[in-house]
Amino acid sequence: MSLSVISVPPVSGKPTAGLLAVLHGFGGNAQELASLAPGLNLSDYQLMFANAPFSHPYTSTGRMWYDLGRSQDAPQQLAQSRQLLTEWLTSLESATGIPLSRTVLCGFSQGGAMTLDVGLNLPLGGLVVLSGYLHPVSQRSDRGYPPVLIAHGTQDTIVPLSSAQKAREALTALGVSVRYQEFNMGHYVLPEELQVVQNFVLEVTSNVKK
Repeated sequence: MSLSVISVPPVSGKPTAGLLAVLHGFGGNAQELASLAPGLNLSDYQLMFANAPFSHPYTSTGRMWYDLGRSQDAPQQLAQSRQLLTEWLTSLESATGIPLSRTVLCGFSQGGAMTLDVGLNLPLGGLVVLSGYLHPVSQRSDRGYPPVLIAHGTQDTIVPLSSAQKAREALTALGVSVRYQEFNMGHYVLPEELQVVQNFVLEVTSNVKK
């Protein structure tokens, strides 16, 4: 089993400044999020949108990182997705020539949970969680954590705002540098939110030695 990925190369013609890897949510797919690429306005960056490994049970085009229902397969699916994402992310440096220190992992909803689950254990440039939540963190890392941006809608009825607030509190308690911002929206992505993501990506990758 491996991940299928949509890759969008830099369009500026300048040297590649970094890499943004993006994970979709439960029932979404890579193509949906790839449509947001122009709004990110990261013309110097390699963009990569990964499809989750499992088919969604109720939509023909949807994918999932693990079943959010009562499926007994969910723990095993989570473990498989965690392993696949870790292997994929750690392979990107040799595949693209872009170091992990200039790679940012971003996820929406369930993809945001996977971003934190996997990304907190890797030396990435930063993590972005959009309308997401935090899996339980069992142990503290001795080597530190990447900085994290959390953005969430105050009107979100799918993943409540309290999930983002709890994630901020838990990550801060671990010693993670967390940037947190709320938007007056539901469970989706606003253009204004993409601007915040762009600024964060530029900030955490601009001072890294190339």
